[in-house]
Amino acid sequence: MIDKKLNSVRVGVVGCGYWGPKLIRNFQSIPGSDLQLVSDLREDRLEHIRGLYPGVKTTTDYAELLDSSVEAVALATPVSTHFQMAREALLHNKHVMVEKPLTRSSAEAEELIRLAEERQRILMVGHTFEYNPAVEYLKDLIAKGGIGRVYYISATRVNLGIFQKDINVIWDLAPHDISILLYILGMKPTQVSARGAAYVQPNVEDVAYVNLHFPNGVMADIRVSWLDPCKIRRITVVGSQKMVVYDDVEPNEKIKIYDKGVDSPPYSDTMEEFRLSYRYGDITTPAISGAEPLEIECRHFLDCIRHGRAPRSDGHDGLSVVKVLEEAQLSLRDSGMSRTINW
Repeated sequence: MIDKKLNSVRVGVVGCGYWGPKLIRNFQSIPGSDLQLVSDLREDRLEHIRGLYPGVKTTTDYAELLDSSVEAVALATPVSTHFQMAREALLHNKHVMVEKPLTRSSAEAEELIRLAEERQRILMVGHTFEYNPAVEYLKDLIAKGGIGRVYYISATRVNLGIFQKDINVIWDLAPHDISILLYILGMKPTQVSARGAAYVQPNVEDVAYVNLHFPNGVMADIRVSWLDPCKIRRITVVGSQKMVVYDDVEPNEKIKIYDKGVDSPPYSDTMEEFRLSYRYGDITTPAISGAEPLEIECRHFLDCIRHGRAPRSDGHDGLSVVKVLEEAQLSLRDSGMSRTINW
């Protein structure tokens, strides 16, 4: 009998809080993945994982995982630990996947990129929405000119919780929408401004508004909050020909394309001749794959390791998001003053 694990990638997962168990579930079930070791500081969380997956070994010592035979490490730990833990993994010649955001600063992100390239290891960031079939459809629709020229984008990501202690809501939730915007537009913002407030925890903003300006006049607004009665995960893209709403909370119809718009006359000699024409057409709901984005992401990570390819959400992608977050944070502290992002 052929051992199916001979060609598998040996994986270790660090962190068993909110997101870690989701990674563990995927790396345990995906063909070609050999989940060998799980690490967390809390023994009760490890006991829970052992109850779910009796064959998986666990440890409270990260050094033990680094010294093991695992080839790839997935980090689902607090942001403050990302740089040091990823750096140690790369120094042990492990491939690394880090949950968003990649690091707390662009300098740290650049160091991880340099180290990964030097060691010829894969460095990937968990920008899960870049692997969401609905987001992929939206990107393709925009690239093919399906909605005309993009005017502006409005994103809302709010819910009641989960409150963080070491980062504010911008660093916690906005990376999702920033990574989506960079991905679907295929360009980086030139300016950012942010304003917010801390209502529950002192000096930790739980509500924030981020405004981004992209080349070609595209503007994007992001609203994020841990303090909202409803869970909303929605992005509206307004184009010159059509408008699109991507609703991630919607179970089935995640993308809706509205044949709506405003047309102005090609020319007019007087104000009386100038009349805007409003268009109200059909609403189209395309069929979108129901595949789990995290599973697609984990498979992609393993494929990149096997074939030596750069991931879609590689270290440079992670660095771009961190740079936007850095400038947004500075704007937040400077009463919302606009900041230029130097690329």
